[in-house]
Amino acid sequence: MVPLNIGMIGYGFMGRVHSNAYRQVPTFFPGLRYRPVLKAICGRDAERARAFADLWGYETVETDWRRMVERPDVDVIDIGTPNSTHAEIAIAAARAGKWVLCEKPLAMNRAEAEAMVEAVEAAGVPNMVWFNYRRVPAVSLAHQLVREGRVGRPYHYRATYLQDWTMNAELPQGGQTLWRLEAAVAGSGVVGDLLSHSIDTAMWLNGPIVAVTAVTETFVRQRRHQQTGEIEPVTVDDTVMMLARFANGSLGTFESSRYARGRKNFNTLELNGADGSLRFDLEDPQYLEFFEYRDPSGRKGEDHLAGWRRIHVSAHEHPYMNRWWVPGTTIGYEHSFTNALADFLEGVEKGKPAQPDFRTALETQKVCDAVLASAASGRWQETGVELPER
Repeated sequence: MVPLNIGMIGYGFMGRVHSNAYRQVPTFFPGLRYRPVLKAICGRDAERARAFADLWGYETVETDWRRMVERPDVDVIDIGTPNSTHAEIAIAAARAGKWVLCEKPLAMNRAEAEAMVEAVEAAGVPNMVWFNYRRVPAVSLAHQLVREGRVGRPYHYRATYLQDWTMNAELPQGGQTLWRLEAAVAGSGVVGDLLSHSIDTAMWLNGPIVAVTAVTETFVRQRRHQQTGEIEPVTVDDTVMMLARFANGSLGTFESSRYARGRKNFNTLELNGADGSLRFDLEDPQYLEFFEYRDPSGRKGEDHLAGWRRIHVSAHEHPYMNRWWVPGTTIGYEHSFTNALADFLEGVEKGKPAQPDFRTALETQKVCDAVLASAASGRWQETGVELPER
């Protein structure tokens, strides 16, 4: 195995998740050529960074990401920092010849994302964005069934992503822990934080989204800022509802909110086609629901025994599951990142880049920008997403 020195920027929630993936991937994917080495962790607070390094096993600590990028003993820069920093770090890392991994959304807006794509492609460095829900085995199985033609011509796509953690009007905004509530740092609210996941998955399963119309709302319009102590306007969206037109002629409905009482990470999708339907719920992630429009002899048609199947996606023939436990047991959120990292490393080894790379994530960014533009104008907005060649 070839050592691959990791420079992780950010020691928050995503820093923990990514670090776990680097530690787990050599054990559960032992055939990979590259073996991640936790070389350096970077964070603004030296004491917290050192504590993180001691806990996870990083060899060294940096407090300036620029020094991290310049280090000759770091091969990979992993960006787990607030959205407003993604572009500057990624572009510098690419110019330094580093492989670049980045948390979602890729950037604050389309212009930044395009600059990031240009940088990694000009440098020819491997790159990926951590849209991890593609690597949930049930979602990967859904993708497989769509590609096999088991759903047929698609008509409807339906997605929700609901949480409730910002509902307290006394919750402050800004600072290290609550930067997602500040547009200058996050770029948007639920559009970038939650809806981007739904968009990435939808376009992976159902193809390009070509036009959207959307409405957003901010329910609590003022909050105390953690750093200034002042009551300041809230500049991010708390909820978004979107209608979408796909290039294949199907229609989609999307809803994301952080004001859905009782919903912690309720991420669902449903795809309805001429020959079948698929449904997935992240809060019950080991199952994929599948309806196939066939009679017992295998011919398409009505059947009084037809009904939804609830597939427990845990057998070794299911995506990724031969790497984990015995059939009938389940894996969780953290495993999707390990699966993603394994795909990335294998893609580098075989010369077939894993998806989504920066260019693919740019397409999601285009849709997010179109959503915000539509919400501001009240009109349908074309996304400008690239369409596949016919």
